Amino acid sequence: MKSKVALGSALVLLLTVFSISSTSSVAAQTSTVALAGDGSTFAYPMYSKWIEEYEKANPGVQITSVSNGSGAGIHDIMMGNVDFAGTDGPLNKTQMLDFSTHRLCDVLHFPTAIGADVPIYNLPGVTAALNFTPQALAGIFLGTITKWNDPQIAKPNPTVSLPDKAIVVVHRQDGSGTTYVWTDYLSKVSSDWNQRVGHGISVIWPTGIAAEGNAGVSKTVGSTPYSVGYSELTYALHNQLTYGNVLNRNGHFVKADLASVNAAAVSASDRIPDDFRVSITDAPGDGAYPISTFTWILVPSVISDPAKSTALVKFLQWGLADGQNYLEPLAYARLPNELVLRERQGLTRIKTVD
Repeated sequence: MKSKVALGSALVLLLTVFSISSTSSVAAQTSTVALAGDGSTFAYPMYSKWIEEYEKANPGVQITSVSNGSGAGIHDIMMGNVDFAGTDGPLNKTQMLDFSTHRLCDVLHFPTAIGADVPIYNLPGVTAALNFTPQALAGIFLGTITKWNDPQIAKPNPTVSLPDKAIVVVHRQDGSGTTYVWTDYLSKVSSDWNQRVGHGISVIWPTGIAAEGNAGVSKTVGSTPYSVGYSELTYALHNQLTYGNVLNRNGHFVKADLASVNAAAVSASDRIPDDFRVSITDAPGDGAYPISTFTWILVPSVISDPAKSTALVKFLQWGLADGQNYLEPLAYARLPNELVLRERQGLTRIKTVD
């Protein structure tokens, strides 16, 4: 009898051990790798779509990303608070050095799409797409052009009846890649702007009211008669805001769309460096829209967690392949094929150190 009891106890113990082992094995197989990101509001509609689609196909990866602006993204990736960050302005030499000091490794830039800043405005009674010269845009945001019927605005729009109303300028409040692109362009086309304001993710604005994020600027312009601001093209389209054509280097007023944004990127294809940090504002070419830009994902060159390193590389590989198919419906242009090939090779620079 004792032997039967002992045998029964042993069997129960064996089944218990097997059950625990099986449960642990299943848990291990279904464990989730979590990735966190922050940054660009310019690219947030795109990254939100990417994350949604990628998680459907890869249930073992959970990605969260918030859009606090490129400045916040750069800070968070530098401090190690997130695994990746979105920015629409590449880091400068000082920021690159600060990153290597804090993280003891390099920061890598990977272009993910091509977008555009556009001049958005709310002009009651005017439905036409206005033509803006570089001088007019610089003057408006410097505060030297203060009325809608100023000759600098009226001359390139001879068929439009412009009101004798004060211009309300709206700009970004937060550190912003969209601001970087806008001010990078103005610095190239206006010596006054370059000397008085310069360019960066944050600048001291000579005039105007501030709003948070692309969404905030778009909402403020949409609700403020006689206002003008700047936003990423997707936000202008989503909010059904009127946006203007901009005179390019070749003397053509160009509307921001997929073709004109792509033309700006193609014109820069022969001068994109190995680290992919390049400005394509004020690009040459008859059909090039002059306030175009790449948007980048920033990642550290060394990632200590092997699971996160693998998951992040796979996500970026997907973004350079399948992810490109989701760009055009959101008004971003696809990356040139030759750039995608170079980036795939660049992903091998991401290393894991135990």
